[in-house]
Amino acid sequence: MIEWITVIALIIVGLGFIIVEVLFVPGTTFVGVLGFIAVAFGLYLGFTYFGMEPGIWLTAGSSVVLAISLYFSFKGKTWDKFSLKETISSKVNEGYAGALHVGDEGIAVSTLKPFGKAEFSEKLYEVKSLGNYLDSGTKIKIIKINTNNIFVEPIT
Repeated sequence: MIEWITVIALIIVGLGFIIVEVLFVPGTTFVGVLGFIAVAFGLYLGFTYFGMEPGIWLTAGSSVVLAISLYFSFKGKTWDKFSLKETISSKVNEGYAGALHVGDEGIAVSTLKPFGKAEFSEKLYEVKSLGNYLDSGTKIKIIKINTNNIFVEPIT
């Protein structure tokens, strides 16, 4: 009895991984390879434990179950609720640059390597240093504002 449970469990888990690979993680990745190995090992054990005829039936049944599962997964719009239907069109610091001016002083809230966060007038902005590594807590000033990029340098 334990042999049947082992074989069926390996095949079901393997088929599940293959379906997850096809639907959620497209491409040949670890999930699909692991699923294929689990199904192959389950079928191998089926042939080893039960002989040729039950092994063939297990192989045919596994193939039919996989085909039916994939068919209904794609046809039934099952995965529409998981799919992304919107795009993100906002940008970093969008609309904030008007409140800032060249020469404004602030403080680096995170490490700038060269990107990081800084505080100006009690608001957080994403800023960029000119290639310099700046520790958090460093006093900085704005040297250039280009569309949505705020360039800063340390105050010496």
